[in-house]
Amino acid sequence: MKQTIRITLVEDNRDYRDIITLTLGAESDIELINQFGTAEAALRELKALPEGETPDLILLDLRLPGMSGLEALPHFREALPKIPIIVLTQSDHETDVLAAISQGAAGYLLKSSTLEKLTEGIRTVMSGGAALDASIAGFILKTLQSRLAPPEINQILTPRELEILSLLSDGLVKKEIANQLKISFATVDSHIRHIYEKLDVQNAPSAVRKAFHLGLF
Repeated sequence: MKQTIRITLVEDNRDYRDIITLTLGAESDIELINQFGTAEAALRELKALPEGETPDLILLDLRLPGMSGLEALPHFREALPKIPIIVLTQSDHETDVLAAISQGAAGYLLKSSTLEKLTEGIRTVMSGGAALDASIAGFILKTLQSRLAPPEINQILTPRELEILSLLSDGLVKKEIANQLKISFATVDSHIRHIYEKLDVQNAPSAVRKAFHLGLF
């Protein structure tokens, strides 16, 4: 990490800008080098700076006059791809959080967070980590868990049924599956019949297609 972390603040609330100025001014390793009330002004000025004079990190509010922070994020990322951005906002709306993270924000902190959390977040991001408000981190974790949770059908099929379903996807017929698994043809036939029932399909091609759709393979 550099000796001093150079910060650009994009925030339209003058009182809050003053608070951030005082907070960062008290830190020996963090320096607020410029601040802007609109994203348009920030983009215009930062694009014109020589490479050595650009900030190390941008603090960006979402609710800005003119171009919003969310609208500005991809423009900042395109113009200054190496500079991480921490969203600093009052909004804890799920859509804002997901949109900001998906647009490449390196952090998402609420203005209700402590100022210590802000300076800690700046250092964390500059060290290669991510700065997330505790409530935001919890929401993202729950979102990922819900998206990555195994499909319900994955819990219904037994390990043997999944094994046979995989062999069906490889094009093996019942007799070949029985020989490979060293079980009887009748046992394979029974397993396949149960697979069809659980997947609500009528034949092997349909079972394989549904399995791929559900992400079983």
